[in-house]
Amino acid sequence: MGTSAAPSTSSTTDAGLPAETIDLTDPRLMRDPFGGYGRLRERAPLARGRFTGRGTPVWLVTRYADVRMVLADPRFANDPANVAGLDAAGIRARELAARGVPAEYARYLDSVLDVDGADHLRLRTLVSRAFTRRRVGALRPRVEQITEDLLDRLPDGAAGGVVDFLEGFAYPLPITVICELVGIPEPDRPRWRQWGRALIEMRPGGVGAVLAAMVGHIRELIEHRRAAPADDLLTALIRAHDQGGDRLSDTEMVTMVLTLVLAGHETTAHLIGNGVAALLAHPGQLAALRADPGLLPGAVHELIRWCGPVHATRLRYATCDLEIGGMPVRRGEAVMAMLVGANHDPREFDDPARLDITRRPGGDAHAGFGHGPHYCLGAALARQETEVALAALLRRFPGLTLAVPYERLERQLMPGAWRLARLPLRLAG
Repeated sequence: MGTSAAPSTSSTTDAGLPAETIDLTDPRLMRDPFGGYGRLRERAPLARGRFTGRGTPVWLVTRYADVRMVLADPRFANDPANVAGLDAAGIRARELAARGVPAEYARYLDSVLDVDGADHLRLRTLVSRAFTRRRVGALRPRVEQITEDLLDRLPDGAAGGVVDFLEGFAYPLPITVICELVGIPEPDRPRWRQWGRALIEMRPGGVGAVLAAMVGHIRELIEHRRAAPADDLLTALIRAHDQGGDRLSDTEMVTMVLTLVLAGHETTAHLIGNGVAALLAHPGQLAALRADPGLLPGAVHELIRWCGPVHATRLRYATCDLEIGGMPVRRGEAVMAMLVGANHDPREFDDPARLDITRRPGGDAHAGFGHGPHYCLGAALARQETEVALAALLRRFPGLTLAVPYERLERQLMPGAWRLARLPLRLAG
């Protein structure tokens, strides 16, 4: 595949999206989100979207400047309870019902991602020190060691010379790193991988059992850490809970562990998988990276822009009447920032469908990690893990190739996400 190809299937045709309300679960749109949301972006600053069976439509924000504005503007709230006159309880109940979450476990899903203002700052401050550039940099030798160990074992999982890179490497690396950082013992980590997969798949009737198991496990870990403190984030959270007065409630402590472990491995796993697939499909870019490993930091940023795994943010609610791109949004209406539209907006990126690991300006001009107060807490760690993974993989397996054409790679059809179902690779060409 040449460098001019966009990250979509060659057989994709126009999604035939209606001008009035977009079905975000339409398989055609999920197979070609780059083309689908690109057409919406060029049609108007805002589009109407709806999750099948989830009631009220939402505004889809698709242009780069508008996405950045929405993510940074305090007039938008993550928590609908912060919007005067809005039926926050009803909104929450519909969301939980759609996800199959039993009422007794709902409180464990109200995380740092869902709160605003002082509550958000309080919770974020409690864990932000673990994710500073300095602390992440200190983790690098351990990330490199885990990477090498996983690559040593990767050929053992080959069948007919082909390995599933997602299962053999892309998932084990970030879940090992985040579990060590938080304080999840090694024997328990396979369960977290299974739990994460179950929550993503949202099998009918299964979410409650998974949440019950996860919450129970976290409570056991908390009691163990109280008796045997360690140099990990869980111990720091326990200290904040036990000694800090109202700094952290019991439910918030459990929720924070749940959020950090799940968010800390799911998206990074798919960033690594998407990035490897993209590079192998672009031999010119791959050759440039092999020739100059110094391009790696910029290459990771470009991969996040071009094929990042997160295409949409959580809903935000307008706290007053306002405008986005000159179009009116009323108080209480929900908006969703489409990162995929922003990251492929020709107003911001020259020839955005082209993968270019030397693209300038570099850095996080992309919106792949969000923007504003809710900018991804683990962004530096995700970038580092991806850099280490790519460097070691390309060095260890110079003959690495895709086992199937890029266009035929199987993806999970999930609105707002770009995730491979598996990534079959041949380690020797």
